[in-house]
Amino acid sequence: MRGVSVDLAHDIASRIGIQVRPAVYPRPGAVMEGLRSNAWDVAFLGIDPSRSAEADFTPAYMEVDLTYLVPENSDIQKIPDADKPGIRIAVPRNDLVDILLGRILKHAQLVRADTVAGAFDLLRSGHADVCAEPRPNLVEDQEHLPRSRVLSDRCGVNRVGIVIPKGNAGHLTYLTEFVEEAKVSGLVQRAIDHAGLRGVQVAPRAA
Repeated sequence: MRGVSVDLAHDIASRIGIQVRPAVYPRPGAVMEGLRSNAWDVAFLGIDPSRSAEADFTPAYMEVDLTYLVPENSDIQKIPDADKPGIRIAVPRNDLVDILLGRILKHAQLVRADTVAGAFDLLRSGHADVCAEPRPNLVEDQEHLPRSRVLSDRCGVNRVGIVIPKGNAGHLTYLTEFVEEAKVSGLVQRAIDHAGLRGVQVAPRAA
């Protein structure tokens, strides 16, 4: 396991003198299912009002572009080009990109997969015309679909924060302070660089 959330989790654990016990999910949207079964104490997830009904979030520590991957013969050049009748957009089920596109699409059809890899497979197998995911995911996927293109614009931004079950005000205060310090100290940027991510930025400090 590697990535920004993994690095931050280990930093938090070392500060409070405990070991990280990973709870791994096939897609970010499934993390909320773990909340309902009490499978974790702290998680890292895109901030959205629909999720805030069940959990509390810190301010965002990073922002990730959400965009599209299209095959070589696609006429889609920009995000709005994909919102047409008959266009199938593959997304991981219940992920933030699924939630956001469900609100804004007027004509295109969302085709949902149960894993992040499954969404890309729908595009690669011809069962979707577009794959919508965070830009870093699509940059990696692009290598497995020759001459495919990651669009330069974005359909949204995934503002990622630390999430905890509701009713833990002290924990939320501590983690909020951690996030703000991690942004200022360069910890978040170092984690982004360590992961080699593109299309990802450190979130601005909370007002």
